[in-house]
Amino acid sequence: MKILKICVPLIIALSACKASHSDESFFFVQMSDPQFGFYTDNKSFDIETAHFEKAIQKANRLHPAFVIVTGDLVHKTLDAAQIDEYKRIAARLDSDIPLYNVPGNHDVGNEPTPKDVDGYNAAFGPDYYTFHCGNMLGIVLNSNYLHSPEKAMDKAKAQEEWLIRTLDSASNKSYKNKVVFMHHPLFIERAEEGDGYFNIPTVTRKKYLDLLKANGVKYIFAGHLHRNFFGKSDSLEITTTGPVGKPLGQDSSGLRIVQVNGGVITSKYYVLDSIPAKMQ
Repeated sequence: MKILKICVPLIIALSACKASHSDESFFFVQMSDPQFGFYTDNKSFDIETAHFEKAIQKANRLHPAFVIVTGDLVHKTLDAAQIDEYKRIAARLDSDIPLYNVPGNHDVGNEPTPKDVDGYNAAFGPDYYTFHCGNMLGIVLNSNYLHSPEKAMDKAKAQEEWLIRTLDSASNKSYKNKVVFMHHPLFIERAEEGDGYFNIPTVTRKKYLDLLKANGVKYIFAGHLHRNFFGKSDSLEITTTGPVGKPLGQDSSGLRIVQVNGGVITSKYYVLDSIPAKMQ
C-alpha cells in the first residue's frame, strides 16, 4: 500500500529530495490551485480529477527533485470528499519524489480560524515549515496569516517569529538559494501596487519584503491568481503560477518547471498537453 508523502517531518525525512547538499543543478515542479470542486461550484470534481491525474503522470515522467503544490488543494474548506480525491491522486506520485503542500485560502478559509488551520494540519501536515534540496532551502509559509490574520492572530504571530528564527539560522549556512513558497503573492507585478484580494496588504507586504531581502531571499513562488504573473522588487523575484485546475486568464491549465543552476533560478510554465517528456 502506497503512503502519501504529506508534509509531516517523519515523512519528509523518509522521502527527502534526491539532490545532495553539494548539488547545484536540479529541477523541480510547481503546481498550484488544483482546487477540487471549483469548476462546478462544489457539485463535482471530475474535471479537476482529470487535470491533476495528468499533472501527476507528467511529473512522474519528468522525475523532478520534488513537487510542490502552492495552495488551494480543494475549493470547499475542509471538504472530506475533495481532500480524499486530492490525496488519492497525489499518492500516485512516484514514492521517491517528495511532495510538499502549501495552504491556500480555500484550504483554511479566507479568514482562517484556529479550528480551520487545525483541520488543515490534520489533513495535510504543517501549514509552515522548511525543507532542503541540494544547496537550496525551501521555506513554506501560510500566506493566509499575512492576508487576513484577524481570527488567528496567535498563529500568525507564531509563524512570523518562526520565520525570523529560521532566516537567522539559515544565515550561518552555505545555501546558494533561499526560496519562499506561499499561496498569495506578496505583490503581483509591482511592490507599490494597491491592496486587493489577490495580494498581501501594503503594510504587511513591506515588512515581509524588507525581512526577506535582508536575509538573502531572492525568489518567491506563489499561486492564487489562476494565471501567470511576474514581479520584481530590487533583487527579489515573485513568480505567480497558473493553475492545474480552473484557469481565470489566458493561460490554460498547467504546471511550472523550475530549473536551479547554482545561485540562479529560472522557470517556464507549460500547459498540461505541452509538457516535455524529459528535461534536457
